[in-house]
Parts: sequence; structure tokens; C-alpha cells
Amino acid sequence: MIIRTKTLTFSSLFHLQNPNLKQPSECSIRFSRKPRPLLSINGYLFPSKLLVYNQEKHRNRFVNDCISSCEEFVVSDNGGNDSVVEPKEQEEERGMEIKSEDLADQSIWNQMKEIVMFTAPATGLWICGPLMSLIDTAVIGQGSSLELAALGPATVVCDYTGYVFMFLSVATSNLVATSLARRDKNEVQHQISILLFVGLVCGLSMLLATRLFGLWALTAFTGPKNVDLVPAANEYIQIRGLAWPAVLVGFIAQSASLGMKDSWGPLKALAVATAINGIGDVVLCRFLGFGIAGAAWATMVSQVVAAYMMIQSLNKKGYNAYSISVPSANELLTILGLAAPVFVTMMSKVAFYGLLIYFATSMGTHVVAAHQVMLQTYGMCTVWGEPLSQTAQSFMPELMYGVGQNLAKARMLLKSLVVIGATLGLILGTIGTAVPWLFPGIFTSDLNVVQEMHKVLIPYFLALAVTPSTHSLEGTLLAGRDLKFFSLSMSGCFALCGLLVMFLSSGGFGLSGCWYSLVGFQWARFFLALQRLLSPKGILYSEGRSHLKVEKLKAT
Repeated sequence: MIIRTKTLTFSSLFHLQNPNLKQPSECSIRFSRKPRPLLSINGYLFPSKLLVYNQEKHRNRFVNDCISSCEEFVVSDNGGNDSVVEPKEQEEERGMEIKSEDLADQSIWNQMKEIVMFTAPATGLWICGPLMSLIDTAVIGQGSSLELAALGPATVVCDYTGYVFMFLSVATSNLVATSLARRDKNEVQHQISILLFVGLVCGLSMLLATRLFGLWALTAFTGPKNVDLVPAANEYIQIRGLAWPAVLVGFIAQSASLGMKDSWGPLKALAVATAINGIGDVVLCRFLGFGIAGAAWATMVSQVVAAYMMIQSLNKKGYNAYSISVPSANELLTILGLAAPVFVTMMSKVAFYGLLIYFATSMGTHVVAAHQVMLQTYGMCTVWGEPLSQTAQSFMPELMYGVGQNLAKARMLLKSLVVIGATLGLILGTIGTAVPWLFPGIFTSDLNVVQEMHKVLIPYFLALAVTPSTHSLEGTLLAGRDLKFFSLSMSGCFALCGLLVMFLSSGGFGLSGCWYSLVGFQWARFFLALQRLLSPKGILYSEGRSHLKVEKLKAT
């Protein structure tokens, strides 16, 4: 911090003066672990023995004569004539708070620019996963419509089941971030170790379940009319299933890095994995003719490589990502308490998308192939809105229930997020609709499949346009820890829209009925979250709101 001082004197001890001091300068003091008594000089505190030297023209630095094995402190201006000595870590903490408040104090336009800058690196993390599935879809679609259709039920077992384990991500980020706030590196290491154990156990369980029940699940899912899809789909999931332990361990490592405010390490890992997947698909499927099995091998290898790189990224931060500890019963309860609402939410979302694929599969090979293409491109577009949810969760808590609580600024920040979400939704909806409409040959050359794709372009656009704004609203609900409402609203949307898709499918509306049900699902989530946040009794308007639940959650 800045010291505003003239010549510092103390008649009976020493005289300190820098004739080159023409403007306020930065001063820092290094104390040994057993610092000497502090002397008060004109309201400032200094150790009793100092060495003085000029480091730069307009800079003074006072250094203790014993600087080895020391803790660094800085002198900070307290707003008056007196100053206090604070640890450097507290100074950095306050800088982070100021940065958060600065974003809230800016105009909407400047806020939007800052949000875009903040979310840009995180967007890559969300894109890589759907991009792998989209690459599989595009490459396989060029070879066989049957194998393209088989990807529908196969991706439900592989990708959508993986989304259920999002609760591990929430628990990891929360526990790691809480331990870092306490500056307890040993506790951080312990949290990572027990979560790695949970992830490894879940991964091995999924590997075993895929081996034992994968064929049965696919047969039940596809129904008697599409038994011809089962062999290809089963071959795909059995190969992909080999990577389950690596996938979930990598998931823990990625979330731990994000909890440490590091998005570049995981981003590099996923970028490499996506490149491996793309090259592997082309070589194995197009040149060597392995078909759907080649796509599965390419994806499996890329996931193992990504997990390894994420583990190495954690190791470089000074943590041992190969250390695994068995959690106690209380620690398991803590993880479940944090993860349960998110688990219910993700289960509802996965179940609804699985229901869409189930009814599309019952309509025939060409229909499910078209649905697979549209759903993969839809998933690729929706992830661009996920960083808006992360932004809300990062910046809202300080404004909603921090020391500097200011709900008016929180509402203004939410307005910026929704405006960005609406703009992004229109852009993504336009681009996302144009690709399968104007360039369907990217995915398939089968005209029957293309015809089915074009039937759902309107509901496709309507569902996609509202998704980024919905992410902004739901991220704010998560930031305010309104988890009960969040999980109940998602469950309600699933129940009602699930009945709607059953009614429309049985009524002969075909694939369009499935996609209009998705429109209802997305817009219902949007309006429910918006109504909750705009309510006078909601988390953005209740100034005197009790945060006992929030504190209890943090304490766990």
C-alpha cells in the first residue's frame, strides 16, 4: 500500500531520509519469524534495526537484516495518519474483494465486457466434452446411418450418465475453496485425497455396471422395434466404459483446479484430448474402417490422456493427486449434503433428455439418427451459456450475503448477465439452426435423415435461444444457495414436460413433438427462476434475509 510520508526521524535513534523521494512510494517490511520490537515513528511501525537502500528512483524498501525464512508484511494506509501492519495474504484477499465490487460498480456495458473477459477461458472447458461427441457423430454419420442411430442410446449410457456425477464437481469445488480460504494446505490435500477415493470408487462401479448390465439397459431402452441398433451401441459403450475410473478421477482433479481459480490447466488437458479424439476418429473410422468401435477407442484414449494431464496439473501446484484416502462417515455425509440438491437437478435433466431419446428411438432408425445429430449440435451450442452460471456463482455471493452486501448491485449484475444471455442465445440459435439447415451434409448424406432434421428447426431455435439466460438465472439461485427451490423446480419441470412428451409422441406428432416438449422444458425453467429472483421475498430483495443455511453449508 501507499505510505504518504515526509522525512522520517527519531532524534535519539536514527535518521532516515531519501532525497530522491518526490512522490508516494511503496514500502514493504520483511520480519524474521521472531521479529524485533516495533518502534512507532510518526504513527508508523518499524523494526528496531533496519537497512535502507534505494531500489528504484521513486521507491524505498526497508528490509530486515535477517530476511531468510521470513514472512512478508506490507504497511497499509488506514485512511488517516496511522498505519497498521497486515499480512500480504490479507492484502491480496482485499484486492479480490475490491475487484468483485468494481465489477458491480461499473455500468452495464462495462460489466458485460468484464463478464465476457472473465468467462472466455471457462467456455473452452464446456465446449470440449460436447465437441468430442459431435466429432463422433459427424465421422460415424458419413459411414453408416445404422451406427449413427446407435449412437443415440449409446451416448445416453456414456455421456448422460456421466452428467449425473456433476455432484462430485460441486462437492470438490466447495470443499477445496473452503479449505483454501482457511489457508490450510494440509486440509486441501486431505479433501482432494478423499474426493479422489470417491471418484475412483464411482468409476470402478460404473465400469462394472457397464460390463454386467450395459447390454440389458440398451435392449430395454431401444425396445423390440430397434434391436438391430443394440450390437453396435453395446460395442461402443463397452469400449468407452473402460475409461470410467479415469473419467471420474479426472473430473475431481479438474474441479479441484477450478476451485483454485485455475482454468488454464484443465483447458489445456481437454484441448489435447479433443485433438486426440478428432484425429483418432478420422484415422480409425475413415481410413481403417473400424466404424463405431473406432470412434469409441478414440474417445476412450482421449479421456484417459485428459485425466492424466489434469492430475499432473494438480501435482505442479504442490499437491499429490496420487494420494487417496478413505473418507470417514461424517465426511461422506458432508459430501452428500453439498451434492444432494445438484444430484436431484442433474438427474431430472438427464432423465428428461433420456426420455426424448427413448421416444425418438421408438420412431425408427432415420428419426433417431436425425435426433442424434440435432441433439449433439444443440448440446454443443448450450455449453456456451454455462460460463454465465459460473460468473454468477463467482461474483454474486459477496453482493448477496458478504460483508459488503448490496442487493441493488446484485440485481444490476444479474441484469447484465441476462442481457448477455439473451444476446448470446439469439446468436447461438441463429448459427446453431443454420448449420443443420444449410449444411446437413456435414453429418449425413442420407436424405431421409436430413428431412427429419429439417422438421424440428423451429423448436430447435426456440429451445436454444432461451438457454443462456436460463443459465444466468439458475447460477444466481446457486450463488444464493436457494438449493431447495432449484431442485424442486427442476423436478417439477421434468415431471410436467415428461408427461407432455409422452402425450405428443403418442398423439402422432413425431420428432417435432419431442422437440416442442424440450421448448416447454427450457422456457419453464426460465420463467420459474425469473419469478423466484424477482419475488419481493426472494434472495435479491430481502435485505434482512437470514443466511443461517448458507453459513451452515459453508461450515460443513
